[in-house]
Amino acid sequence: MKILIYLLMLASAVLMVFNSTHIDVTAPFEGESTVAAICVLASACVLVLLATLLVSKKTSEKAK
Repeated sequence: MKILIYLLMLASAVLMVFNSTHIDVTAPFEGESTVAAICVLASACVLVLLATLLVSKKTSEKAK
């Protein structure tokens, strides 16, 4: 399970970098830049959620 979480975190980070290259700096909320910005935010949320899952797994293992 731990390896899967790390792989998902890596995939999320790669998608975040890939989508951030598609954001037009001059007009970040027009056209495809909007989709890319939403995907960057979604990837960031996934990273936070997976990091929270890792921490909760570690604390539950220590409690046992």
